[in-house]
Amino acid sequence: MYARQKRDRSVTPTRRRLATVAAALAAACASALVTAAPASAEVKSTCGTYICVATAYQGRDYVQDITVTTREGLPGTLRAFVGDYRGSRAGVSRARFVVNREFRAYPRLAVCGGLDRSGRVIENHCVMIP
Repeated sequence: MYARQKRDRSVTPTRRRLATVAAALAAACASALVTAAPASAEVKSTCGTYICVATAYQGRDYVQDITVTTREGLPGTLRAFVGDYRGSRAGVSRARFVVNREFRAYPRLAVCGGLDRSGRVIENHCVMIP
């Protein structure tokens, strides 16, 4: 029978460094792609008596998300809406609602949040997008 010859392919320090650098670059590029926000995204926020409303939007018509928080940190039913968008409710003190929709409203677009407690509307507050 023939004996197979084994080649000694030990990993040299140079190869190990190259592999480490390549892996680090790949990880950095992947995380930059995942966490990068669109270049034209803007954030606008305002607070009322009981809640704060913040929104990320692009241009005049495209709403990415709406974040509604209670100012005192107590939970309630938080709502977020823009125009006909009324499908979001959360029973917490802070909620982020992903919208990713385009709305047509001229001359300005109102992005709103609301707080309900014990079946009563406590406050509705809006951010106006120019």
